[in-house]
Amino acid sequence: MGLSNASGDLSTEVEVDAFRCLFPLRFYEKHLLESIRPDARPLGRARETTIALALAKIGSTTMLAAIKMEVMTPSLETPDEGCIAIDFHMPPICSPIVRPGRPAEAAPVVAKQLSDTILSSGMINLKELSLVSGKAAWMAYLDIYCLDADGALFDTALLSAVAAFSHLEIPVVSLNDDGKIVLSEEQGLSDREPVNKEKRKINLSSIPFSLTCVLHKNYILADPTAEEESIMDTIVTVVLDSSSQLVSLHKPGGTVLAYTSAIQDCIALTRQRVKELQKILEEAISGMEVD
Repeated sequence: MGLSNASGDLSTEVEVDAFRCLFPLRFYEKHLLESIRPDARPLGRARETTIALALAKIGSTTMLAAIKMEVMTPSLETPDEGCIAIDFHMPPICSPIVRPGRPAEAAPVVAKQLSDTILSSGMINLKELSLVSGKAAWMAYLDIYCLDADGALFDTALLSAVAAFSHLEIPVVSLNDDGKIVLSEEQGLSDREPVNKEKRKINLSSIPFSLTCVLHKNYILADPTAEEESIMDTIVTVVLDSSSQLVSLHKPGGTVLAYTSAIQDCIALTRQRVKELQKILEEAISGMEVD
């Protein structure tokens, strides 16, 4: 009898998987009628989120951020400011839809979103990257690597970027005999007056957090998986700062009109998400300080 039940359960499971593959949208709509998703999440709930140093995970989507610092000559227009350059990488290992030798279509889009968001949010005061007015400033190269792409790429990438800048330390540097900026520990310059007095972290203000939602008919699904994004093509990404002020709203087309009420609902969900992400980020930073 037990074998018979097991066989019946297996047969049912195969039928469900087949239906999901053949009719993915109908499969999801059956769940939406019950206000639930196939992974058992309510429509407005995000997946489990973790941060470790500059590694961020939302569900299966995983991003690793790295920052490299380099001294540059500031422009004449902004002699007292440094710069930030952002690149987003999607190697073939992150998703079966990314082909070797071909750049992923999403990569430049996410990179542009990240650059616009980080610079427009006011999270980083570029004057903090200045060393010698008109002569030397820091250039911060932010590289984000997608290790697993399962939806909400921008949200996870932004979270890893914020985590990376939260842990970034500006090193102590001095001027050598040639007038070039070097690390104070190099070339026996430890006795020379440093340009900046001590290692320090950048003060982050107005930290941006985001939530991506997909719209389908009158349903709003927060933090979509890659499967949900592929079958429900209307995507809205809301970015709020740590004070819940709107930084940006991104809707790249789609078949569903984004009515004012739908946008307001997306913003309301993002406000709730910001509180969650702030707590997760604070716990990750305090955990590192204790260690």
